[in-house]
Amino acid sequence: MPLFARHEIVHLRSSHRMARKTLQDESEPSLQRCLRAKELQMTPGDGVTQWDARAYLSDESAERFYLFGKGLTAVLRLLRVSHRVEVMAATARDLLGDIDFDPAELHAKYLHERDKRIRPDGNEQYVEITDRFASFGDDPWADASFEREPLTDHVDVVIVGGGFGGLLAAAHLREIGVKRIRLIDAAGDVGGTWYWNRYPGAACDVQSYIYLPLLEELGAMPQHKYSFAPEIMEHSRRIARHFDLYDDACFQTGVTSMEWDDGESRWTVFTDRNDEMTANIVVLATGPLNRPKLPGIAGITSFEGHMFHTSRWDYDYTGGDTYGGLIGLSDKRVAIIGTGATAVQCVPHLADSAKELFVFQRTPSSVDVRDNAPTDTDWFESLEPGWQKRYMENFTALVSGYDEPEDLVGDGWTEIFRGLTGIAAKDASRRLGRRLDPREKEEMMELLDYRKMNGVRNRVQTTVVNPSTAAALQPWYRQFCKRPCFHDSYLPAFNSSNVTLVDTDGQGVERITPNGVVVNGVEHEVDCIVFSTGFEYGTSYTRRAGFDVTGRNGETLSEHWADGVRTFHGMHAHGFPNMAFIGFVQTATTVNIPHALAEQSAHFAHVVAESRARGASVIEATPQSEQEWLTEIERTAVRARKFYEECTPGYYNNEGHVTDGTGFAAGMYGAGPIKFFDLLARWRDEGGLSGLQLR
Repeated sequence: MPLFARHEIVHLRSSHRMARKTLQDESEPSLQRCLRAKELQMTPGDGVTQWDARAYLSDESAERFYLFGKGLTAVLRLLRVSHRVEVMAATARDLLGDIDFDPAELHAKYLHERDKRIRPDGNEQYVEITDRFASFGDDPWADASFEREPLTDHVDVVIVGGGFGGLLAAAHLREIGVKRIRLIDAAGDVGGTWYWNRYPGAACDVQSYIYLPLLEELGAMPQHKYSFAPEIMEHSRRIARHFDLYDDACFQTGVTSMEWDDGESRWTVFTDRNDEMTANIVVLATGPLNRPKLPGIAGITSFEGHMFHTSRWDYDYTGGDTYGGLIGLSDKRVAIIGTGATAVQCVPHLADSAKELFVFQRTPSSVDVRDNAPTDTDWFESLEPGWQKRYMENFTALVSGYDEPEDLVGDGWTEIFRGLTGIAAKDASRRLGRRLDPREKEEMMELLDYRKMNGVRNRVQTTVVNPSTAAALQPWYRQFCKRPCFHDSYLPAFNSSNVTLVDTDGQGVERITPNGVVVNGVEHEVDCIVFSTGFEYGTSYTRRAGFDVTGRNGETLSEHWADGVRTFHGMHAHGFPNMAFIGFVQTATTVNIPHALAEQSAHFAHVVAESRARGASVIEATPQSEQEWLTEIERTAVRARKFYEECTPGYYNNEGHVTDGTGFAAGMYGAGPIKFFDLLARWRDEGGLSGLQLR
């Protein structure tokens, strides 16, 4: 349990006397006992009275209740266990020694910043890019004149999605001897996310040596420590060429539906080009990062200037390319709405080129040092065979909290986790004279997270000259509530005279007018609006994929998952034979996404190879295995759910509505990637393909 589930802050806008009386009158017996025991103390802070309830209340059920009185707004966050009050097992000083911050104040600040950003409409605040918004999803890179005849042929495997998930699935299937593999993608080429993300400054945020898959197999060396989008796109093409995936590929083609034929034991795949092709196996590797997410801001369609989404960057309007040089903006006033990872990369280029740049911010990103550099050729050529797998595994172990003896990657990600685990835990054990128990480890990680984020905030203060701008750019949340960013030019961009940060104090843009963007009643006139609002997540799988699947007995996937996703190992679903999911459907997420995709792809190729060796042509999860995996997912999700409940809203936690069961982190295997990969490996080693029906 987090330390401050037992050390909760209640914000009270009232007098001490009224607050105490209201709480005594309306709280439950356990809290009254805390009051009588004088365990509830009042301390002033930042103009808001704080009550520090030093009560250990339990992690079995979380209960929030709201106490209202005249002139009083009190929100008490309380975790209850057997109405007992316990003294904390170890104080912050016991765990870390002297600290230069107040954990209670930071925790209260984080909750306050979270609460003012939570909206009742959650994901519904975004609009689907259909009808009048359909143009935001148009492909600016594809050949608009492309035509071809409908296909009615048969292939061994259809893979929907040409990103790293689809490419890795195809590569591993090719390695076990599968001949006809067809990639289908609505995009005009392979690349997935990197086909769409061609905005200025686009680059990977994990070292390219572990991010770009199959480097050894292809004999490729990245040009930089962090590869830019054009190189990542070219590497995707290199994989497709190496495994002969272009021969049967169908690009600029959207799947509209799939139907299982039980008599023929195969799938029929229908597309928007009137295809009715068949396949023995289908793999859904559609990924979450391809469908633009657009905020439903009032008046968005009234704007008379130019608008586009960062994943469909309009270089015809801006000029330049992914390396910058946006000369078309030299006389333009530009607004960018959104300050996530994409904005962190493209804002410096907009600042360099635009006449004026207005950056509209709801929640600031955590931005640390990046320190990109060209690849050291001598070092790269000295790496021994098998190096990439070792580096991937070492990185994933470190960023999963494991204490590895060596940090092979040595980047900003591993630095974060080395600071949260390992040496710090050993020092705390020495102070206590014993090993830390699991609860104390979580408490220590929370405290170390506060310390790390203080460093991130201090970097803002020392980089950004204007004090009010610097204050607004400081992130107030736990480090992994949002994906941490690393960049060396983003914060300095706000020192430019042509750049204005428009902070919305967590409320977002008020409205858009024909001439500009309104925040707090002030209109900022602009010529162009760039939406840096990410990709759609938190909606149903079939909506994001763009089609539904009809399995055995006519049941659709959306019907099968009407009450929530159900799979076996995140890859197989009962009633949908010879179909696999590659991506993040009840699997374990990782910082380095291609590593997870590689593990899943290799696992599925093993299943296919084993079933073939046994003379089977149909693979299907049993109802029992599906239910058992769902139970395991729910069991392991508890810890992550508690963390994300206290996070500022974002796509990780379904815009703050964690209990809805959607969002990037929902339904994941909560024990982490290392245990998930080990679980799959043990299952393969057992050799029985338990949980699957073969026929």
